Amino acid sequence: MKSSFFSILQRIGHAFMLPIALLPVAGLLLGIGASFTNATTIDSYGLQPLLGDGTILHALLTVMKSAGSVVFSNLPILFAVGVAMGMANKEKQVAAIAGAVGFFAMHATISAMLELNGLLAPDALPEGSLGMSVGINSLQMGVFGGVLVGLGVAALHNRFYRIELPTTFSFFGGTRFVPIITALSYMFIGILMFYIWPSLQEGIMHLGALVNRTGYAGTFIYGFIERALIPFGLHHVFYIPFWQTALGGSEIIDGISVSGAQNIFFAELASPNTQQFSVEATRFMAGKFPFYLFGIPGAALAIYHCARPEQRKLVLGLLLSATLTAVLTGITEPIEFSFLFAAPVLYVLHCVLAGLSFMLCHLFDVGVGQTFSGSLIDFILFGVLQGNPKTHWINAILIGIPLFPVYYFSFRFLILRFNFKTPGREDEGQETKLYTRQDVNAAKAQAQKGDQVSNLIVAGLGGSSNISHVDCCATRLRITVINENLVDDEMLKSSGARGVIRRGTGIQVIYGPHVTLIKSNLDDCLHNAV
Repeated sequence: MKSSFFSILQRIGHAFMLPIALLPVAGLLLGIGASFTNATTIDSYGLQPLLGDGTILHALLTVMKSAGSVVFSNLPILFAVGVAMGMANKEKQVAAIAGAVGFFAMHATISAMLELNGLLAPDALPEGSLGMSVGINSLQMGVFGGVLVGLGVAALHNRFYRIELPTTFSFFGGTRFVPIITALSYMFIGILMFYIWPSLQEGIMHLGALVNRTGYAGTFIYGFIERALIPFGLHHVFYIPFWQTALGGSEIIDGISVSGAQNIFFAELASPNTQQFSVEATRFMAGKFPFYLFGIPGAALAIYHCARPEQRKLVLGLLLSATLTAVLTGITEPIEFSFLFAAPVLYVLHCVLAGLSFMLCHLFDVGVGQTFSGSLIDFILFGVLQGNPKTHWINAILIGIPLFPVYYFSFRFLILRFNFKTPGREDEGQETKLYTRQDVNAAKAQAQKGDQVSNLIVAGLGGSSNISHVDCCATRLRITVINENLVDDEMLKSSGARGVIRRGTGIQVIYGPHVTLIKSNLDDCLHNAV
């Protein structure tokens, strides 16, 4: 039961990444557009002749702002479609359409129930209870509503996409039956949610209030847990509710109720009336910047200085690549996994320092938000360009500067004191390795030679007949197997994996940013084996 639950959670975590993958681009459009159409920014930097009303650039930036804003305004339906597609076993495009159908059916039903009971009138419900969902006046369910639809539709899809109906109705069988059963099911779910969602909404608000009441200690715990879940691939499941639902707070912005820390930040970003970004919202995001931009480079430098002299040249190239990836893109797993498996104690320390970073950013009113990760790009767009009075981005730098020596000296002391086998300190015969472009080229070369990597992975997982489901995230394969006892960790590592994480039938094999290429080759290998 426990292993099955983990397998489901890791698939849900990856399914969340489908709609989340839209956010960096949408955030860039909204960030750039909102920054350079903001009247205060234009006046402060004397950009009126270039960016003022009536100029071509102002028109282009306004369009960019609108294009980015519409994504954040419609995240619930994007989650409904994305989660349904991500959780579907096969025929994913049908699940995506059914996700949209389910979302429409549920909210249209709720809207009808509200109208029948006279609850659409002003002041009939507490402020913030209602909201527009793709043009439908319904209960404000936010991304929770989208996830509810996505998970339910995926379950219906996986159950019915191969259904055979009697000859008279055979046209409506198979994949055509999925949107039909979805529409009918979510009509009844809409009725059910009309009665139970207000109570759930109240409970969510109380939980969010509890987190807020814990103040800085609560922010520390949030940051610690978010980082601690990285090795299990379940961090998305943890932080998304804070970012996208009332668990992360609710505010009225320009007369509209907005729930979720990230949604609040981007609504404030799009608003011309924002004087200062809500720190109560950005407390769930801003803490990443100091340890991403300063702490992780400090840890990398410590690992480099602790490497054996003859290995330092090789380690420098590997660590430099991984550190630049973390700083510029916010993908920290390559550098984190370099010490996670060699020295778990270092990772525990890393989680504590990450929690401290979140807490200090909250304490010093850092109001910098983010799209997907705490990268340098996000920091410039949503911190520096918004101005220090609105974001206090300088405080993030002041927090980050001392984090660099803290990471460096603590990591160096522990590595040397306990002789941890970090890169460059491996025993004789072990390879010093992180994730580089050479890994991608090697994987391509192996694919051209009969895809030896895929064959090793299949064999290490107990054969194609033992593989139930294959997916991937930014750096790892996420696999569900039938019999976990058939999985051979050493054979999987011989395929180039940095590590293997087991939770019953849920298996995660860590490769690095080139994992999507490995998954594509593995899919082809499994398809050919059928």
